[in-house]
Amino acid sequence: MERLDGNALGGMLYEIFGVEMTVATGVCASCGAHEQVARLEVYVKAPGAVARCPHCGNVVLRIVEGPGRVWLDFSGASSLEIQP
Repeated sequence: MERLDGNALGGMLYEIFGVEMTVATGVCASCGAHEQVARLEVYVKAPGAVARCPHCGNVVLRIVEGPGRVWLDFSGASSLEIQP
């Protein structure tokens, strides 16, 4: 499976949040690592995108797009700091 970095999610996240999200800092709920979204390991050959912690491999973020809607799952992150 092809692995990309978190910049692959930049356009989609900007459309949803209206701010540059690749520089947002998240905390992995599994290992506690602090990383920018751009540093996540992203896999997109699935029904959606899956972003994993580069330190422990925990799934931090899932995004699935459907007709007229988007599902976001941040359950693998204990926090996400966004600077507007």
